[in-house]
Amino acid sequence: MSVRAPVEYASVASIKGPLLVVEGVEDVGWDEVAQIRLESGDVRHGVVLEVAGDLAVVQVFEGTQGMGLERARVSFGGGPMRIPVSEAWLGRVCNGRGEPLDGGPQVLGSELREIGGHPINPAARATPRDPILTGVSVVDGLATLVRGQKLPIFSVGGLPHLELAAQIAAQATVRDEAFAVVFAAMGVTNADASTMRERLELREPADDLVLVLNTADDPLVERITAPRLALTIAEHLAFDLDRHVLVVMADMTSYCEAVREVGSSRGEIPSRRGYPGYLYSDLASIYERAGRIQGKAGSVTQIPVLTMPGGDVTHPVPDLTGYITEGQVVLSHDLHVRGVYPPFDPLRSLSRLMRLGAGAATTRADHLEIAAQLYALVAQARRIADLAEVVGADALSEGETQYLAFVDSFEAEFVTQGAGELRTLDETLDRAWAVASTLPARELTMVSEEALRRHHHGGRRT
Repeated sequence: MSVRAPVEYASVASIKGPLLVVEGVEDVGWDEVAQIRLESGDVRHGVVLEVAGDLAVVQVFEGTQGMGLERARVSFGGGPMRIPVSEAWLGRVCNGRGEPLDGGPQVLGSELREIGGHPINPAARATPRDPILTGVSVVDGLATLVRGQKLPIFSVGGLPHLELAAQIAAQATVRDEAFAVVFAAMGVTNADASTMRERLELREPADDLVLVLNTADDPLVERITAPRLALTIAEHLAFDLDRHVLVVMADMTSYCEAVREVGSSRGEIPSRRGYPGYLYSDLASIYERAGRIQGKAGSVTQIPVLTMPGGDVTHPVPDLTGYITEGQVVLSHDLHVRGVYPPFDPLRSLSRLMRLGAGAATTRADHLEIAAQLYALVAQARRIADLAEVVGADALSEGETQYLAFVDSFEAEFVTQGAGELRTLDETLDRAWAVASTLPARELTMVSEEALRRHHHGGRRT
């Protein structure tokens, strides 16, 4: 695809917040990149948000402070934002425009690729299969992440979702195949960014991590380009270089708020809770870039992290995300208050593709059985705990009291895990059986006799 030679305009008609309106333009399109040259010689960057006749609305990445109408010169690049793609991204840290933040040279490649990308054609999709092991028991054991899946983390402000996302990114592996992690951080505080970079240092020896970093004080538009840039890098690594790539995107709520703010600046009519009416398709254009492609060895797997304002799961961001993705890991405020990390809520969490990545052929023969059993036992324990609040713990039977002891063991021995603690899959499943064994074997109705004999500490059902 040919790119038009840049044409420079000195016809800035108005400046409103981060937006420039340039008049007299020709052959300028949406999403086209722009450069704004100031009288001082400084150069700022932008992207075309809207075109109407000979008017173009440009969002300036670095803001319009100190910019005058008469002295600004705007040139359009002739196409959408592009980045070079190559394996040289591995081990690098960049901002939402792809500029290095690690003191290294600009990344170069033999090909420039538009960051907008395209969702994978459904006709070309291959079925997700095989696990990505995260070293986190609640994920590997109860909500297994499958290569090619989209598995979001739902959280609320104040919970350690960024710590969990960084831990997963630092520890994730696949067996005997090339792997990489691309982490896109959007709108995070400088303190959170520092903590994430410190935890992600665990991946540095493998030299298979790319970090795209947009902090809360960075340009707003970079928050919108960051996930697309990260996915463009991931797609090249996966579908051109045959790697399995995990893309972690945190926080998608910050991304959506940036989309809402840009829409407001453009004067768009807001939809639900002030978000633009196209938010669903915008999120789908990101999430549907995950998957596997027939005839390609690699895969792109996504973990979007999002915060639910006020814990409201009906808020547009988690609501729309839930429609597009294949399950969710939900974090619990109550567990966090009790000091449980990660504060995983098992009865609100699931991986809809778990059966494609777990079982005798991929993890362990008893994996699906013990996972289903733990879910059932936790559900029963919750019902008994609710009953105890009404009638009092003293009124419970001995069997019911055993369930309360089970859930304490489940949270302390299985769910609770240090932020830097890496558990193998065998250790995770052995811990699952250990907490299930706090109940008599007769209570374990969802596992086979063979699994019960092999793993339950009490042996056969009676």
